[in-house]
Amino acid sequence: MSLQDYPVTVREEAARLRELVCRLHAELPRWELVVWTAGNVSQRLRSADLFVIKPSGVGYHELTPEAMVVCDLDGRLVDGDRAPSSDTAAHAYVYAHLPDVGGVVHTHSTYATAWAARGEEIPCVLTMMADEFGGPVPVGPFALIGDDSIGRGIVQTLAGSRSPAVLMRSHGPFTVGVDARAAVKAAVMVEEVARTVHIARQLGEVTPLEQGDVDALHARYQNVYGQGASDPATPSRTTEEPV
Repeated sequence: MSLQDYPVTVREEAARLRELVCRLHAELPRWELVVWTAGNVSQRLRSADLFVIKPSGVGYHELTPEAMVVCDLDGRLVDGDRAPSSDTAAHAYVYAHLPDVGGVVHTHSTYATAWAARGEEIPCVLTMMADEFGGPVPVGPFALIGDDSIGRGIVQTLAGSRSPAVLMRSHGPFTVGVDARAAVKAAVMVEEVARTVHIARQLGEVTPLEQGDVDALHARYQNVYGQGASDPATPSRTTEEPV
């Protein structure tokens, strides 16, 4: 089934998301999260079981909205002139099994990938980590690229965690969010805490935060922080903080 077979509302949303996803890809090199053509951003459509993702092997300076491709939740190409990202099957599996996820990002950012190479979770030793990740950043299993094995590992690992990020063993970080912008923010944040905790461990032992403090910090950040809650007594979640 091609995109032209879908209602006009779906085609219009796909066009909007092509522009958005293209713009968000520019954030990855800006924050030094990728090299060459590695890494990708995707966002799920709200109007159909489809998502927009980067084409495979195309440089960031070459990306245009028209170059973005549309796939279904089985990872099949629905619209576009180029082959989709090699990580498409992983993104598709996440969308198919985590209905609250609207955006997925994958990078090979240096410090987060170093933790993944060690197969070691990033311990929650910073208030920033409690805020954003609700605890340590977990490690997912090793999986080969090419089918939905990586997606299965992501879903399995995040099922027991509040973290929007997972370090796939010997591969790199994947992040999720309510939309692609939130997933990009999580990708930026996971690299920042991976670097900071690495540096801290060079100086000496680090001590994880108490669980009660992690819970309190996470609840405040998710429900009160930012411009979405005008009255702290009636907090509401917002994703409008700057990336």
